[in-house]
Amino acid sequence: MTERAPHRNQWVVLAGFVGVVTVVAVVGALAATSAREVYARLEQPSWAPPPSLFGPVWTVLYLTIAVAGWLYWRTDGETRGFAAYGIGLLFNLLWTPLFFESGAARVALADIVLLDVVVVVTIALFGRRSKAAAALLVPYLGWLLYATALNTAIVVLN
Repeated sequence: MTERAPHRNQWVVLAGFVGVVTVVAVVGALAATSAREVYARLEQPSWAPPPSLFGPVWTVLYLTIAVAGWLYWRTDGETRGFAAYGIGLLFNLLWTPLFFESGAARVALADIVLLDVVVVVTIALFGRRSKAAAALLVPYLGWLLYATALNTAIVVLN
């Protein structure tokens, strides 16, 4: 007879989710050291947000992304949900270096469109087990769709 592994301390796991998402945020921040200058040089639509808005918005969104993953974990979430979540974090991590450091706005656009799709799938998978986890990802999806429109506009205008 095999013993069931004891559940990990939920607060340690929450810290783990926050830690993983923080790594994504820090990599993005490090890849965005020239973001203000690059963003200022680009022709932008009239509805583009000021650069000062990005930091606060992403801080809140990254926190909700971490808590959503943790809430899903607390339901003994299935592997597909975690796979989608992880793939989404990877696409998120790639966008900033693609857009700002590589100057590859078209490739970044492809990345963010894939991220949009992955987040929709993640919301659907999380929603099967935790409505709260799914709901926490909705503002993230809203911001991503706005960012996708902005990325598209920048590609067209530049």
